Amino acid sequence: MNQPQPNKPQPNKPQPNNPLHGVTLKAMLEYLVAEYGWQRLGERINIHCFNYEPSINSSLKFLRKTDWARAKVERLYLDSISYDERKGKNNSHDGELPSDIGSIWDRARRDG
Repeated sequence: MNQPQPNKPQPNKPQPNNPLHGVTLKAMLEYLVAEYGWQRLGERINIHCFNYEPSINSSLKFLRKTDWARAKVERLYLDSISYDERKGKNNSHDGELPSDIGSIWDRARRDG
């Protein structure tokens, strides 16, 4: 009679429709810092821990306690990897694109 409790998440249950499944908050934050740097990340998500003496550890502490900030980080992460996947598909389709295009943010800043 080991019935799972209805409100408890089941361990190791596949989540095919959850793009964040298996991605830690630390991995998301490290990806975003590598992609944008602290200054640009702080411009996109205006929170104190990104703009004043930023570090991975202090940001993780804040994000783990603050749902709205974590949601913004998750959204930017999803948007960024989605763009990277589209860019990768386009590059593999059309080998004539230069490799030094940069991110969408860099191109917008150069063109605008």
